[in-house]
Order: sequence, then C-alpha cells, then structure tokens
Amino acid sequence: MRTLRTRITRAAAAAIALGALAGCAAPGSQPPPAPRLSPVGAGLAAEPTDPAVFPGAAWWQALGDPALDALVTQGLAGQPGLQAAAARLAAAAAGTDAVQASQGLQVGLAADVNRQRFTEHGIYPPPLAGGVYNTGLLQATGRYELDFFGRHAAALQAALGQQQAAAAELQAARVLVAANLARSWVALARLFSLRELAERTLAQRRAQLDLTRQRVDAGLDTEVELRLAQGALPDVQQQIEALDGQITLARHQLAALSGQAPQALDGALPRLAVLQPAVLPERIGADLLGRRADVVAARWRVEAAQAQVARARADFYPDINLVGFVGFSTLGLDRLLSLGSRNFGAGPALRLPLFDGGALRAQLGARGAEADAAVAAYNGAVLAAAHEVADAGANLQSLARQQAQQVQAGAAAEGAHRLAQQRYQAGLGSYLLVLAAETAVLAQRANAAELKARTLDAQVVLMRALGGGWRDDAPAIAAR
Repeated sequence: MRTLRTRITRAAAAAIALGALAGCAAPGSQPPPAPRLSPVGAGLAAEPTDPAVFPGAAWWQALGDPALDALVTQGLAGQPGLQAAAARLAAAAAGTDAVQASQGLQVGLAADVNRQRFTEHGIYPPPLAGGVYNTGLLQATGRYELDFFGRHAAALQAALGQQQAAAAELQAARVLVAANLARSWVALARLFSLRELAERTLAQRRAQLDLTRQRVDAGLDTEVELRLAQGALPDVQQQIEALDGQITLARHQLAALSGQAPQALDGALPRLAVLQPAVLPERIGADLLGRRADVVAARWRVEAAQAQVARARADFYPDINLVGFVGFSTLGLDRLLSLGSRNFGAGPALRLPLFDGGALRAQLGARGAEADAAVAAYNGAVLAAAHEVADAGANLQSLARQQAQQVQAGAAAEGAHRLAQQRYQAGLGSYLLVLAAETAVLAQRANAAELKARTLDAQVVLMRALGGGWRDDAPAIAAR
C-alpha cells in the first residue's frame, strides 16, 4: 500500500512539473508593455502620488472671502457629482477587499439530505439497486490556491490601482467643483459691480437730461440735444435689466453647483472689493503637475493596466490548489453522525489550459492594448495640464500689463473729472463738461472691475490647473 501511495505521489508531482513547464512556454517570450511617457510626463515622479496626500485642500481661501469659503464647504458636502464619485471609490475599495478575500483560505460547509432511488443498472449492487433510500452528507471543504506565478499578486495590484485611481478622481472632482464655485462667485461679484456702475450711469444720464431740458428752455440747446439725452436713458435701463437677468442665472448656477435648490442663493451678494487676488509665487515648477489629481488618477490607471497584463500572462500557467474535505456521508440518516460514516481527504489539484483556440493570447493582447491606451491617456492628461498651466500663466501676465495700463488711464480720467469740477465751481465751465468727464471715469471703473474679475478668474484657473493651488502644506484627505 505504501509503495502504491509513493507511486501516486510521484506521478502527481511529475504531472505538476510537466504542466508547469508546458504552461510556461505557452504565452511566448513577449515582454509586458512598458510605459512610453511623453517628454513632459517623463519628468514627473516615477511613482504615482498617494491620493491620501493631495495638497491645497482649502486653496480657495486665498481669495479672502469668508462667504465663498462657506459656499465651497457646503458644495463639497452636498454636490451630487461628488457623492457619485465617492460611491465609485467605495465600490473600488470593495472590489479590492473582494480580491484580497479570494486569495485566502476558502472554507465551506455542505449539508445535503436526499431521498433517492438507485438505478438497477448502475454501479450499486442489490439490494441497493432498484431501492429507494435516504442519503445524507455533512461535510466541510477547504481550498487554498498557491500563487506560484503571481496571478493573485497581479490581481491585487490591479484592484489597488483602480482604487487609488478612484480616490484621485474623487479629489479631481472636488477641485473642479471648488473651482467652478469660485469662478461663478467671481462672475457674480463682477455682475454686481457692473450693476452698481450702471445705476450710477443712469443717475448721470438723468442729470444730463434735466440739464438739457433747462438749456432747451433757455434757448441754449435745440430739440436734437433733448432727444439724444432722452434716448440715453432706455439704453442704460436695458443694460441694468440685462444685468439683473444675468445675476439671477448666476445665482441659480451657484445653487446647482453647490447642490442646493435654485432659489437657495437668491440673497447671495458677493462683492468684488472683498475678493483679493492671491499672491503668486515667483516661480511655478512643472513638477507640481505630478500631484494634480487627474494626472495622478491617469498614472494609477497605467499601474492597474500593467498589473492586468501581468495577470493575463499568469493565466497561461497552471492553477495549483490544495483542497481537502472532512465530514460524514451515509446511506440512511440514522447513522449520519456515527464514527463509521466519517470521510475525509486532501491533496493537490492542478488546472492547466492546453488548447483554447487562442483565447488566452487574445486576452493578453487586449490587456496590452489597454495598457497602451492607459499610457496614452496619461500622456494626454499631462500635456493638457501643462497647456492649462501655461495658458493661465500667460493670461495672468497679460492681465497684469493691462491692469497697469488701466491704472494710468483711470488716473487720467479721475484727474480730468476733478479739473472739470473745479472749473465748474469757479464758474469757468458748464456742468455738462463735468458729466462728460464723469462718463469717462465710470467707463474706467467698469474696465477696472472687468480686469480684476478676469484676474481673479485666471488665478482660480491656475490653481485648478495645478491641482489645488501652489501650496502643498494643506491638510490631507482620506483615500478610503
């Protein structure tokens, strides 16, 4: 008996060794595809950033408006898009847990009770043949797969990569929501500034109309000047009405971005004077792109795709499992738990694909193509981020030059207005000249408000392009 067991054991070992050799030769000698990073992406960190340590968690506070801070905080807590991204992260985490659980020892319990007629032409002799009997089975089974070829490790690495990518995508969504809220807040503040200037312009036009009527009555002006002054009022009133409509739509947009009802922010009144441009660093390095959330997510997708390639290659190799069972099995339930009804067994099990019509090779090719696509997506994300940063920086430089020129033009307009007032008070000029000079002042103030709003907007765009500002000492967020 011992000799027979020895022969069986040796035969099983030989079969496993031959199967392993056959499996090793099956996938060929093609190496897994390596990342072909773009010149921009190659300069970033070799390893993707841990999504748990993203910088700039409250970067919008650099604008100095507490009302904006409260709105962004509320938006990050209640925005449906962020809740969906958080749900996707939870699903990815559950998938990782499932992969980890499947790689451990699997133990199950089976309990079967049947009433069965045994065939008269089977393996059972009379009196079992042709008889009806009860059968019972109470058995525990165990299974453990030996990961000789790295299939489990690759599967776990792929699942972890997907989870980390989902965490990075959640952070990218947070940055996008905060940036959209900040930009919409700045745009609403701009509309209020323009409306205030339009109200002042309307008052000025009414003063011009009154003065023109007086001059017409005195015979100093004609009906032509009066009609021109009258026509200027509806034009400004139409501008005010248009601004009111834009303000209503902007408030609705802010409510939608923050996950609130359309009328929830009808009382929102941001002021452009409260918002202050952030202090830009002297130099912004390209390495900051490596911590941008969407770039990090794309890099984790590359890691996950390459792990899937490794898993597809491991599918060519045999599955080697250790299986065992112990329990009771009997014919007739009255003796199910008796000592003589016990049964048990243990041993290795091998599963090896031999002829699959090229399915495994096709699967490996598909995973390789997916890895190439992930690398291309990463390169695209890096290049897009670099372009966004460059465009935002160039826009800010242009706006700085425009603001310098506007300051000079505004100072000249203010000076002309002061001189016109002084001449009028000295009796050397008419009040119409004062009103005309004030028109230039109002135009320059509107231009200054536009430039400040555009500068604030461009800074928000730059902060978003850098993944959340240019500081990395903010509190971290949890990846799970």
